[in-house]
Amino acid sequence: MTCEEFNPFCAGLPATTHVVQWGGSHVWKVGGKVFAIGGWEDDDPRFTFKVSDISYEVLKAQSGLRPAPYLASRGLKWIQHYAKPGLSDAELRDYIRQSHGIVAQGLTKKLRIELGLLPT
Repeated sequence: MTCEEFNPFCAGLPATTHVVQWGGSHVWKVGGKVFAIGGWEDDDPRFTFKVSDISYEVLKAQSGLRPAPYLASRGLKWIQHYAKPGLSDAELRDYIRQSHGIVAQGLTKKLRIELGLLPT
């Protein structure tokens, strides 16, 4: 996935907002909570996303993936895709979509209804 593909993909997920922060990182949120971060170092894309406990254990050992700097060191289950081979574009999209869902599930029911993430 390229940086030109990352932002439109995240924008297409329900109830998302975007901000550039932390030194130029593209931070995507749902309900004010971060679900994906896209950053570029030396023109190499790095994508960070929240995962389930099981996915964290599986992904952290794969080449091109690692526990997300700063986030994982605080005990949070976040993975960073930073190099090849990493994940395929389709797999990366699936994990970002899952991250959006994990974060959305952590929002209050009232907020999920307000954001249109739950039927009224």
